[in-house]
Amino acid sequence: MIRFVTETGSTNSDLAAQLRAGETVAEGQWLVADRQLSGRGRQGRTWFDGRGNFMGSTAIHIAPRDPNPATLALVAGVAAYEAVSKVLADPSQLRLKWPNDLMLGKAKLAGILLEREGDAIIVGMGVNLAAAPELPDRKTIALSALGPVPDRDLFAHSLAREFDRELERWRTYGLDPLVRRWVAVAHPAGTSLVVQPPGEDRIEGSFAGLTADGALSLRLADGSTRAIHAGDVMLANEES
Repeated sequence: MIRFVTETGSTNSDLAAQLRAGETVAEGQWLVADRQLSGRGRQGRTWFDGRGNFMGSTAIHIAPRDPNPATLALVAGVAAYEAVSKVLADPSQLRLKWPNDLMLGKAKLAGILLEREGDAIIVGMGVNLAAAPELPDRKTIALSALGPVPDRDLFAHSLAREFDRELERWRTYGLDPLVRRWVAVAHPAGTSLVVQPPGEDRIEGSFAGLTADGALSLRLADGSTRAIHAGDVMLANEES
């Protein structure tokens, strides 16, 4: 079920407030806004409020046998990839970038934000359907640059279906198949990356896939690999 609202501060914040108030937020329900006045991205960034874009959130109630909740970012990424690929005439340049971005070429098309509220994980997603923000540190793109703007409501239903499918696979089969599927639609092995781990200097290396637990595997200049569990990741020359 999808609930559409004309305007709100943040769909993530709205679902978090419902959960804190003891209200039922069933899995499979989405809150989608025409406008977000206080949308957020990772690391405190402001999320672009582009009318005609997809901006929505859903909540996942974590069960004891579920995989690591942080890997829901991979679930959301694969779901976003599948939904967007269906509205592109040529999806060959569509790629996932760890941990939370969907790229078209070297430009950011969509982002994902996970936030915890009690035993639930709120998954917020934004997809540039109609317009893309101008950011100082990275290139962005909207699907409108490639052709007609996809209908936001139809896209929302498609994305919700893909997310439900990937969530069920995550719970049923665990991380191994998810990691393989994520890597299959990510940028190629050997792609140059720049990583900014929290509290550390920037690290340069190349994409060497994901670890078994869903972390980024970064190959360094000396041939060793390092598992990155948190940080800002950019493609080399991604900056605009």
